[in-house]
Amino acid sequence: MLTTIFEGGRIYDGTGSAPFVTDVAIADDRIALIGDLSDRDALERVPCYGAALAPGFIDVHSHSDELWLADGRALGKIHQGVTTEIGGNCGSSPAPLHGYALERRKHHAAPYGVEVAWSSFDEFFSLVEREGVALNVASLVGLGTTRACISGPSERRLDGDELKAQALLVREAVEQGALGVSSGLVYEPSRYADVAELTALSIAARCAGAPRYVSHLRDEGDGLLDAVAEALAIGARADVAVQCSHHKAAWKRNWGKVHASLALIDRARARGERVFADVYPYVAMWTDLATILPEQTRRGGPDATLARLRDPQTSSAIALALNFRYDEVWHDMLITDVRGERNSQLVGLRIDELAQRWRLSPARAVIRLLDDEELEVECAFFVMSEDDVATVLSADFVCVGSDASARAPSGPTARGMPHPRTFGCFPRVFGRFVRQRGTLEMAEAIHRMTALPAEIFGIAERGTIAIGRYADLVVFDEDKIVDRATYEQPYAYPGGIFHVYVNGRAAVKAGEATSERAGRILRGGRG
Repeated sequence: MLTTIFEGGRIYDGTGSAPFVTDVAIADDRIALIGDLSDRDALERVPCYGAALAPGFIDVHSHSDELWLADGRALGKIHQGVTTEIGGNCGSSPAPLHGYALERRKHHAAPYGVEVAWSSFDEFFSLVEREGVALNVASLVGLGTTRACISGPSERRLDGDELKAQALLVREAVEQGALGVSSGLVYEPSRYADVAELTALSIAARCAGAPRYVSHLRDEGDGLLDAVAEALAIGARADVAVQCSHHKAAWKRNWGKVHASLALIDRARARGERVFADVYPYVAMWTDLATILPEQTRRGGPDATLARLRDPQTSSAIALALNFRYDEVWHDMLITDVRGERNSQLVGLRIDELAQRWRLSPARAVIRLLDDEELEVECAFFVMSEDDVATVLSADFVCVGSDASARAPSGPTARGMPHPRTFGCFPRVFGRFVRQRGTLEMAEAIHRMTALPAEIFGIAERGTIAIGRYADLVVFDEDKIVDRATYEQPYAYPGGIFHVYVNGRAAVKAGEATSERAGRILRGGRG
């Protein structure tokens, strides 16, 4: 028995080929037939005349992780047409958790009402499976997390036994379903890993069956080209694929540098190396405000950093350094979330506006805010050029990643003012970079969200519309699909998306979310 027939859709099969108009039928969780099905019976018929029918979008750069447990509806993602998320990015993953890594994960999960009752990927995946989630989930293993398990917040080079112990954690994570390793080389303690350590752990992942190194590069600004070269060297030495996360050139003095960074990647690919990147279609990045602190200030973990901020003499030196580096760009920093209630009314202010309110210099306002919130302040930084974004998006080895977690307008994940990419990333590619700027053709844009990421990350039997593939599908109006979320009003679903199916079941029907939680755990990309 056929479950659902999608009638008369304009089929974009995910390969980048030209679309064609026909019917598509699913039986249970698989695509069963493609062609004229006017004489076939099904439990449900979905008219798609004049609409696009595409594979569900794969978000290669998600930070949902424990939020899959906080709110398995994943509303902000499924309303965008996302049917699969890959978590564990930027060196931070939901497992393995021991010692300092477990302590920090409990701390970060607490505001969302999540009790961290797992230590391994097996336990975490089983818990998500038991609770239910609306989309498919997969994860990388974060090398910041594994390092924190072994040596806490230490900045020192690991000794041989510690490196072996960390490699064992990586192998176990891959054996339990992780797709590869990720690094976040601007964050504590991931940034203390050198090329030798990162190479050894990438080799451990390859030997366990997941040959992928995914990196938030060590520098996305002044040192971008050296950072790309470092990632390429790790990939070549370890014989693994490299993914340069949310590729960009940050700060105005570096705009245009992506032409050189993409050329580095092109040359590596011409040598036969497997190198890719992802991008989000916005000019603001979104990360911790504490990342602007001088490197020496952040050494040794949160407690050591806070002690420096609270020391009068040291904080004066920190303020001088901040003013020297950021004096002309304080307005480009927008506060999006704080941990506690004390300063919650400050969300939505720019740093220069905060300074005026507190009658402090911007640097002193930053120090006070970070002290008040024990470093847990998120900001959007308007530091990118849209021309650069278009340049990166135009490279044929680049896919789309939101760099955002699955949030909802209500419930435990409705905190602060998240970056609009949380609700609008994928539709914005179509609205801004397909229709308005003409950076990509529709078929190619869909390819970057479906078959290409499935190929890069080893997501089996998803990413294309073909008989026998899993029925992850999205139906939308290609002339009207658009993002509606803004920096001021981020909790807004996109327009132009009609239906979203995950494993053959409707997650979004006629623009409204259903109660279905048909998502699966893709251990090793399968499931």
